Amino acid sequence: MTLNEYLKGIPFRTRIPAEELEQTAACSVTNDSRQVRGGSIFVCIRGGRFDGHSKAGEALAAGAAAVVVERDLGLERQILVEDTRAAYAILCGNHFGNPATGMKLVGITGTSGKTTVAFLVKSILQQAGKRVGLMGTIHNEIGEMEFPAKHTTPDPYQLHTMLERMREAGCQYVVMEASSHALDQHRLEGCRFAAAVFTNLSQDHLDYHGTMENYFAAKKKLFSMTDRAVVNLDDPKGAELAGELGAEAITFSLERDDATLTARNIVSTVRGSSFLIVGNQLIQRTRIAMPGRFSVSNAMAAASACWALGLSPEEIAQGLAACSGVPGRAEVIPTDTGFTVLRDFAHAPEELEQILATLAPYKGEGRLITLFGCAGDRDRTKRAAMGEITARYSDLVILTSDNPRTEDEGQIIDDTRPGLEQHKTPYRIIPDRYEAVKWALENARKDDVLLLAGKGHEDYQVLRDETVYFDEKVLVGQLLAEMDRK
Repeated sequence: MTLNEYLKGIPFRTRIPAEELEQTAACSVTNDSRQVRGGSIFVCIRGGRFDGHSKAGEALAAGAAAVVVERDLGLERQILVEDTRAAYAILCGNHFGNPATGMKLVGITGTSGKTTVAFLVKSILQQAGKRVGLMGTIHNEIGEMEFPAKHTTPDPYQLHTMLERMREAGCQYVVMEASSHALDQHRLEGCRFAAAVFTNLSQDHLDYHGTMENYFAAKKKLFSMTDRAVVNLDDPKGAELAGELGAEAITFSLERDDATLTARNIVSTVRGSSFLIVGNQLIQRTRIAMPGRFSVSNAMAAASACWALGLSPEEIAQGLAACSGVPGRAEVIPTDTGFTVLRDFAHAPEELEQILATLAPYKGEGRLITLFGCAGDRDRTKRAAMGEITARYSDLVILTSDNPRTEDEGQIIDDTRPGLEQHKTPYRIIPDRYEAVKWALENARKDDVLLLAGKGHEDYQVLRDETVYFDEKVLVGQLLAEMDRK
């Protein structure tokens, strides 16, 4: 490819003559100066700790065909753009031949529910006979093949690498979670979505965005990149977004009759939910293998997205019912005990309240026991709120660690404890999460509901100096087997 071909779709200024842009061959694009080789295009990106512009001269000396910059460095082979992150995403797309072309992209954004909605959309499409790729928090999928996911939304180079593999595999649709970080960092620049979904907005990631206004602004970027917008009217920010988007938006609700699609006659148990999808001249009964109104809202988001894509009500209902659940999302861990154990990824105040409010009515004669912790190196202001919510709904709380990262576990617990102490709920502090899970299982009684909150699908724990294997589903099985042998 020539430099001109790489730069297609990017406004730029350069001292390189036009004929040279048309004739100069380039072989790769990178934002890592260590990967520069002869013929590379090096993109200078300014991060929080390092500015790639400081390596521009070295990249040219190493044989780079050009360097892409967002401020004038006075270099003969520089290409000046407004935003190098946005340019990098488009360059990566051009490098791979824009593999998303010919496939329909479905993007899902919001504070919570993204993963569940993505899995449900995938299930609906697959049941309808479509070949589907998936990118998200738990893993990436191409047909029946699974690949590990490092980030919810990949770096542009990895993103387009995966899209190319999906195109080669014959995927017709790609369902992806769109994180606020990815949208703010322009990782999806150049992509066009057939449908985009907004689930909700609550406090999260303020350590990165600073304010809720910035956080919401990042989420809204997805809706300038889509043909059809799908929005949750039950969420205040969703209603605000729907108002901005106007009549073209497809809306869903559990409460409002003015939505495009509304859920009615909701019946929920700890094992799943059934409901009617109601719209203009439409009534369709369906069920999902997940409990709670928040799960029904996620199902309505998926149903509305697939409605926007042109699928029939019958196809949507069949696809929802076919999904056996999402790993780490209100997931019941099979046991032979007299109590129920679930794991859920809830790691923010609103998510905790949703799952706890769902589980509280099902404890029967038993107790609702909640084991949770707060993540290190993340927004400290939500810790006390998480403690208060957990104590308000639970009969017993076990406060432990989540992913402490570089923070002191004791400090995280101290930040959380004031919330717990707003209620008279008994609680126990066990910083070691392994020991906390063990104690919870040893002390659970018949008819209790034990929620392991925060880790969800994760099979690791991030400590100060290392990342260790930690899969709570496996751990529960091992610990219960040891208890049986005693």
